Amino acid sequence: MKTISDRITEISHQLSSELAGAISELVSLGEGLVHQVRGQRLADLAFNMIEIIDRNLYERSCDVRWWATDAAAVDALANPSAESAAHAAQRLGVILNAYTVYLDLWIADADGRVIANGRPQKYPKVIGSNVAHTSWFKAAMATSSGDDYAAFDIESTPLLDNAQVATYTTAIRAGGAADGKPLGALGIFFDWQPQAAAVVAGSQLSAEERSFTRCLLLDAQHRVIAASDGKGLLSETVALAAREKSGYFADNGRMIGYALTPGYETYRGLGWYGVIVQQVPSAG
Repeated sequence: MKTISDRITEISHQLSSELAGAISELVSLGEGLVHQVRGQRLADLAFNMIEIIDRNLYERSCDVRWWATDAAAVDALANPSAESAAHAAQRLGVILNAYTVYLDLWIADADGRVIANGRPQKYPKVIGSNVAHTSWFKAAMATSSGDDYAAFDIESTPLLDNAQVATYTTAIRAGGAADGKPLGALGIFFDWQPQAAAVVAGSQLSAEERSFTRCLLLDAQHRVIAASDGKGLLSETVALAAREKSGYFADNGRMIGYALTPGYETYRGLGWYGVIVQQVPSAG
């Protein structure tokens, strides 16, 4: 009987050990699956954010090329006078009334002097300022045709009360023709902060998740250009350990999902990222 009892005890211990191992393996597998599902969801949400931005900025690239062919803008540079500049400014104002996502639109002559803007009452220092040294003016004058444009990372613009803007530009050409000689440049200044804030605040997160989640847009240098908590704008950088177009990774207890700009139509994007950083509070 003792032999049988010892054997039963041995089998019991063996089964307990095997069961414990199986349970541990199942728990580990379950945690890994949860980790994978959570990470992929964050990456998907990050992609959704940057895709919305791309679609929005694609429209900006279309706007600048279209408005550069406006007859009043062309005439203000082809036949410079106080009257033609005033007419161009009036036309820019009409456009701004319809497209409220812009802070201002500027027309600069070939020497870089701004001769007209759409909101002279709000931004009175713009007229007469010289933008020949700016990257956007140089890029506009260097475009090879009216089909081309240039887009720039987010920056604060002193002449627009230091507002954060996304600048789009192209040359205004003789006759408004795509192959016309560049007469000057059109710069359009997208009111970045409220538009971007709406995108990062609109991620499909539960009310509980929002308390431990940060939604971000980063430029190609990983500088924060939009944040759901409003912090670090144009000053903070966020390292991304992975270099693929999209994915997720863990970092110091956080789960970070990210997606590189996919571009949209003729807008190739500027290497920006959508990023979601989530850190679930520890129990207790």
